[in-house]
Amino acid sequence: MASSMRKNHDSAFKAKVALEALKGEKTLAQISSEYGIHVNQIRQWRQKLLEELPGVFSDRRQKKDKETEEMTSELYRQIGQLKVELDWLKKKSLQLLLKKSG
Repeated sequence: MASSMRKNHDSAFKAKVALEALKGEKTLAQISSEYGIHVNQIRQWRQKLLEELPGVFSDRRQKKDKETEEMTSELYRQIGQLKVELDWLKKKSLQLLLKKSG
């Protein structure tokens, strides 16, 4: 009873195979036998490469990265402010408890 396990390939390997398929120097069947990857999988990786390649050079990607960075810094600022407020409230509530008991 043979069980087939899925292979997980890292992104560098996928990129290498997809680029080789894109070059067209070898047939998909040759690449498939060389790397032990099914032809359909190579087609999918090549298609994904073709779809996402233009985005590598676009300004939208840089803008999105900048927006993400700005949002992250704003969230860290808010967390810091909330921590200060919480510490102040703890201190004040402790003072009120001490006044009541004393």
